[in-house]
Amino acid sequence: MEPKTTGCSIDHSLEDVRNKLGAIEPHLPTDIASSLPEYLENGRTQAELNHVFHLLKKYDLADDTERARRNEEFARLLQKD
Repeated sequence: MEPKTTGCSIDHSLEDVRNKLGAIEPHLPTDIASSLPEYLENGRTQAELNHVFHLLKKYDLADDTERARRNEEFARLLQKD
């Protein structure tokens, strides 16, 4: 199942996603922050990279409800792998 699109037409590279993760990592739950680097290294599709980038984008500014939603989505992604 391909991740949902966000309406963004920009394809984010693996390096873009790594950089975003580095910036947001202090705000993520420890289990997600420690699992995402390995997840990213396992040959992700462009759609998956874009999806993860948008889950990370402005995570630090999201309210608790939005963070919980994103954390659930991260958990689903990491369990599938």
